[in-house]
Amino acid sequence: MHHNYYFLKQLAPRLNQELTGKKFIEAFSQEKDEIVLVFAESEIDEELKKPFFIKATLRSDFACLSFPDKFDRARRNSVNLFTDLYQQQIIHVRVFVNERAIEIIFKSGEVLVLKLFGNRSNLISFSKEGSVLQLFNNKLATDQTLSLDNMDRQLDQSYDAFVKNEYHFEPLFPTFGKLVNNHLKKLLNETGEPEKRWVIVQDVLKKLEQPTFYLTKIELVPILSLLPLGEVVDSYKDPIEALNAYYYAFIRLTGIEKEKAEILRILRKRISQTDNYLENTFKKLVALEEGTKNDEIANILMANLHLIPERAESVELYDFYRDQPIKIRLKKDLTPQKTAEGYYRKSKNEKIEIARLHDSLEARENEREKMLGYVKSIESIEMLRELRTFIKSNGLAGGNTVSVEQADLFKKVIFSGYTILIGKNAKNNDLLTKQYAHKEDLWLHARDVTGSHVVIKNQSGKKFPSPVIERAAQLAAWHSKRKTDSLCPVIVTPKKYVRKPKGLPEGAVVIDKEDVIMVVPTPE
Repeated sequence: MHHNYYFLKQLAPRLNQELTGKKFIEAFSQEKDEIVLVFAESEIDEELKKPFFIKATLRSDFACLSFPDKFDRARRNSVNLFTDLYQQQIIHVRVFVNERAIEIIFKSGEVLVLKLFGNRSNLISFSKEGSVLQLFNNKLATDQTLSLDNMDRQLDQSYDAFVKNEYHFEPLFPTFGKLVNNHLKKLLNETGEPEKRWVIVQDVLKKLEQPTFYLTKIELVPILSLLPLGEVVDSYKDPIEALNAYYYAFIRLTGIEKEKAEILRILRKRISQTDNYLENTFKKLVALEEGTKNDEIANILMANLHLIPERAESVELYDFYRDQPIKIRLKKDLTPQKTAEGYYRKSKNEKIEIARLHDSLEARENEREKMLGYVKSIESIEMLRELRTFIKSNGLAGGNTVSVEQADLFKKVIFSGYTILIGKNAKNNDLLTKQYAHKEDLWLHARDVTGSHVVIKNQSGKKFPSPVIERAAQLAAWHSKRKTDSLCPVIVTPKKYVRKPKGLPEGAVVIDKEDVIMVVPTPE
């Protein structure tokens, strides 16, 4: 929660207290993805008087501010940054409303923004007119389009808005974050009364805004929390002291702790996703099996042909399966017999879908049990070598890491240890297929319609498991024009059979060899 808006909301006034009146002396980087900012009241004989340091670690896997008492700059391999702001005086520091970003405002009107968006964190300078001047991480190209005028987010967080959103708190408080959301959902499960639910939300909000910060451990990893959750190690009243304690606790993690925590995080996330899939799929299966089936509708139509008026768009008939009336939609340009034939055709797909859902539920339940077994085994491992051997022998190592650039460019889903990349638009599809997909990767696309290119990253020496191919196909179907179809045909082929001749429009390719599978479009 060190990026949480409610923490930054208390950190910003503390930084304002430290920085207002001081000058921005320098900013330098001597390690990739890390920048040190130096502020002081004055500079005398090149010696800084009462300097205040902000070290911003902005890696994709770990982004955090820390405030060392001193920092010795290296003589070599060190580069100056944001030099246009040197010697400018700070007049105010504040957090943007409902946003995970802090702005340092200079007397000149220029602004330095600490954008703390998890794996998209950055440091950005703005002109007094509000245009972007410089980025620390130039790979985050979309930051060039940021506007100071749009950084504050005014949200209606009233009880009326809570009611309007059907008693869901997430649209009102998008800044709570996963830890708070999960905690709050558990509390809200205890009651269904709107007024009581609102009282619970307000109570948690009040705790988030009180100046107590907890250094805790959740799933072996240090967490800076505004709530006393997990294994509380210590508590603080000063946000700077708390953030320093969290930073040093995180970087001191041993090799076994880091690797163990990461693989457990991946497995537990997959278990949670599987639980959601099982719940949603079971509901869908129940609806299909208990609802009126297409062959039943067809039989009702055929038994009552003499009662159906010509060119009718709907008709109410007797449902002899359930002993009640049923309203059936018709196509006025088709005879009732032809309409019945259409329902019989749909019935075949319906039976295929029901059988597929049964098979999918069984496969996912088996997968869930296996992952629970992995978690139990990993929790008991105490030696790093033993952990790595277990991960490798059970096929948990491959596909869990994607380069930062790939993770930023494409949507990414991890399924059964395999990485699935999804293109975002036509141009992005070309980038994925032409530059980031290797010939042995598996390539998927919904057939005969526009949609995302989907790639399953190959794991050397292994065949692609059927459940992985099915999951990727579901994603390809969902990210296409067929996302609302009950079943969607999806092309599956090794990437080496996909080519792009010159002259084809963005996103278009030629496929030399393909297989097709039928799946139900399913989101991430």
